[in-house]
Amino acid sequence: MPYPTAAPAADLAPSPLRRELQSRLDSLARAHRVPGAQLAVHTGTRTLSVHTGTADALTGTPFTADTAVPLGSVTKLGTAAAVLLLADDGDLDLDEPAAELLPELRPLPEVTVRHLLSHTAGLPTGPDSDSAAGTTTTRYLSAVCTAQSALFPPGTGFSYSNAGYVAAGRIVSEVTGMAWQEALRALLLEPLGIVPAFLGDATPARPVATGHALNTATGLVRPAHQNLAPVEAPAGALLAGAEDMVALGRAVIGRSTVLPASVAARMRRPEPAADPGALADSWGLGLALFRQDGRVWCGHDGNAQGTSCHLRAEPDSGVVVAFTGNAGGATALWRDLAADLARLTGVRVPTAPATARRGTAVPLPECAGTYRNGGTEYAVKLDGDGTPTLSVDGDYPLPLVCYPDLSCDLVDPATGRHEPGGRFHRDPATGTIDRLQISGRTARRTGTV
Repeated sequence: MPYPTAAPAADLAPSPLRRELQSRLDSLARAHRVPGAQLAVHTGTRTLSVHTGTADALTGTPFTADTAVPLGSVTKLGTAAAVLLLADDGDLDLDEPAAELLPELRPLPEVTVRHLLSHTAGLPTGPDSDSAAGTTTTRYLSAVCTAQSALFPPGTGFSYSNAGYVAAGRIVSEVTGMAWQEALRALLLEPLGIVPAFLGDATPARPVATGHALNTATGLVRPAHQNLAPVEAPAGALLAGAEDMVALGRAVIGRSTVLPASVAARMRRPEPAADPGALADSWGLGLALFRQDGRVWCGHDGNAQGTSCHLRAEPDSGVVVAFTGNAGGATALWRDLAADLARLTGVRVPTAPATARRGTAVPLPECAGTYRNGGTEYAVKLDGDGTPTLSVDGDYPLPLVCYPDLSCDLVDPATGRHEPGGRFHRDPATGTIDRLQISGRTARRTGTV
């Protein structure tokens, strides 16, 4: 059946369900100290949209349905869709070496465009945004895309990488002759009816929300500065609202003419070796994939400085759920809200991988060591009773709980809550632990501690 270009306009008519969703969003935002948030639910036939609070805690500017929020890594979905549209037009081949398009990748001749989009290129994540602020794309990629920095042979593992999407955005620019922002605007956003907004816009074309951080000493939330480097734009510079994300979600499940159904299906297809660990159950081209009740949902999560945004879409039913919040606590708000959605609508939205418990915790003393992903060092040490702890770049160590399948949980010292962390990997030839995948990023073992 033919589908409209953009998502249907939100249904703003009063209804018991809409009133209940509004009430839950209001109360959860207060409970989680989140100044403002949006929720949009497309049922397959109509969109329900609610919002709450303020876009900026200092100015008191109201959060509206039109307020655009820094989406963080949800931006990658848009970059991937632009690359897929160019491939569908025959302007590039997903399986050609990326070095054919980007000379900076010549040291890694086996990396393809597909590898970049599925995080299977073996690239490190890239330098932090402050370090990348003054560099060019050419210098950025030349520093990251080296044989010495490669984490594994392309197509044999998964490591979430902003650098891969910096490269993908550069490919979009090289093929179209436009800046990444202009290409994304022309290829995807404007056809979907989304008013474009990007970090760094001097005069945004729409209201923009500020991210916030909680000051633990005072208990107050305060605006957070967005420090994404301009070179990282294709990995995280898009701003949008929950209703805009619904339009994106409908596109990637084939419910919009902007993305041909075959292109959307290609994005959703799990890529070989793309095992994202704690991030999702599998990964496509720009899309995280989640199993829930025998169905596969797709989407992406994104965190900018003091924002948390989440998108889930299910192809068979056409259901799309989008959430934005402008504080770090919005991630926990999203989880609670998803539970409420299941209670109120019967729609069970996956917020995490469908990972079963891996058995009884076991000691794993051989995991102790240092691991490296680009410029980031992960140190696993054993405390006095042999419990492993993880410290990133010398930060406060967090306890690890390890399981027989080499997976591990991170433990919040304040609450004791377990969060899926990742997995250790053994060298198939020697049997020794040689890699750590933590929060989707792989790090190679470099020494002992």
